Amino acid sequence: MSEAVERESMDFDVVIVGAGPAGLAAAIRIKQMAAETGKDVSVVVLEKGSEVGAHILSGAVMDPRAMNELIPDWKEKGCPFETPVKHDTFLVLGQEGSIPLPVFLMPPMLQNHGMYIGSLGNVTRWMAKQAEELGVEIYPGFAASDLTYREDGSLKGVIAGVMGIGKDGEPGPDYSPGMELNGKYVLIGEGVRGSLAKRLIREFKLDKDSQPQKFGIGVKELWQVPADQHKPGYVQHTFGWPLSNNTGGGSFMYHFGDRYVTIGLVVHLNYKNPWLSPFEEFQRFKHHPDVIKHLKGGERISYGARAITEGGWQSIPKLTFPGGALIGCSAGFVNLPRIKGSHNAMKTGMLAGEAAFEAVTQGRQGDELKAYSEAFKTSWVAKELKKVRNAKPLWTKFGTYLGIPLMGLDLWISTIFGGFSIFGTMKHKKTDAKSLEPAAKHKKIVYPKPDGVISFDRLTSVAFSFTNHGEDQPAHLKVLDLELQKKSELGVYGGPSNRYCPAGVYEWIEDGKGGQKFQINAQNCVHCKTCDIKDPNQNINWVTPEGGGGPNYPNM
Repeated sequence: MSEAVERESMDFDVVIVGAGPAGLAAAIRIKQMAAETGKDVSVVVLEKGSEVGAHILSGAVMDPRAMNELIPDWKEKGCPFETPVKHDTFLVLGQEGSIPLPVFLMPPMLQNHGMYIGSLGNVTRWMAKQAEELGVEIYPGFAASDLTYREDGSLKGVIAGVMGIGKDGEPGPDYSPGMELNGKYVLIGEGVRGSLAKRLIREFKLDKDSQPQKFGIGVKELWQVPADQHKPGYVQHTFGWPLSNNTGGGSFMYHFGDRYVTIGLVVHLNYKNPWLSPFEEFQRFKHHPDVIKHLKGGERISYGARAITEGGWQSIPKLTFPGGALIGCSAGFVNLPRIKGSHNAMKTGMLAGEAAFEAVTQGRQGDELKAYSEAFKTSWVAKELKKVRNAKPLWTKFGTYLGIPLMGLDLWISTIFGGFSIFGTMKHKKTDAKSLEPAAKHKKIVYPKPDGVISFDRLTSVAFSFTNHGEDQPAHLKVLDLELQKKSELGVYGGPSNRYCPAGVYEWIEDGKGGQKFQINAQNCVHCKTCDIKDPNQNINWVTPEGGGGPNYPNM
């Protein structure tokens, strides 16, 4: 369709897809260098959310290292790193009790002294203002849905802002073909499992020398609690219950801001049991005595879910291709044991921005930004990720109760000896989709009913994500083969899409003929991308809907 439709086009020096920490850091760095050298470099940032920050969801305890480099006077300028960490707690949970782990025994990088609790969405909103003051053009509600190429095959730009396509796939009365936004270089910072990044990785074979990317899903709520039980700066991480030994994951809970408690559970998506529901595990987790005491008397004010990259060093694809580069979570720079990635996303955005600035001012376009790849290899991001490269494989191979102690030992040795590991560099054996086992191998999990006070159902929860999609648009969740979905996803695996989706998008319902049909409630989608990752046949493809659709996360 993109080849047949005539569109207006705009040309920029650098086009950035995604107004997350990586994309905005790249834009700011380019404009800083332009101001320092007196050169004019045009930069545009496209954001599919209704506003900057609308689709941003993170814990978040944030490491200020990258911000210190990018905007050293961020405190004076009001960056919402709201609450310094004051109390750090690690617990191993059983069903009724817990065992505390001494913080001083933790490798230094896992300790949160000097970190800040806040809303990453609000941080990106603030960063957007800094970028605009420097002359960056930012277009929220502008979803980049397709790519354009030069005759030599290099990436030229993106098509963004297509609106008004009806459910039948045909242009409706309010149809707008969108625009071509072309750049000398295009930086892709869509976040985890972005549709354009996924396509570029495949087309340019960027992952041919890397291990499969691994993922988790984070399910999160924001609560406001009574003042007398609010502990600003309190951080609590747990592992163990409600997850089994062979299901990786853990929880986070942070007190910050205006009597806010942010709480969430991360479940590694390489779990085997198709009857498992990350959402339901999170709901029952909140009833644990060491958790519920922080929430009682409070009010849930927001809900969301998001996939997280967990593959680490081994899974980072080639970062550059002709005409562009991958930055932030589009490439996967999350430090799994730290449960942090925004500082790494920002730094990689800065490195790519510096490389793009130098290339543009040298009169280049459409080639590979090799300076970015080289700068990354010697950066503190690379050094940090190398040290933790075996965390995920050890956890996967040995389970929670042996894998985590081995991970701790490995992190101490790696920290002391500058990245050396007695395990070498372990591999990720298969994708998360291939980790799922047939339903017949596992017992169904019976989850407790929500009480409507501490635990909730999915549809009620989706309302607290403030998700909205236009009613008359095609489903952005594309099932490639419906017969395969029925035969395998339902027949072999028991319909796990109904459980791994945290928003009630997928249902197997009666078809009126004695069978079942696959129903997609696309309007519920919170853009977590779990279906694109975990479907056992890789039969569901997530593509971006119209710009402005999806969740609208406040203070998340």
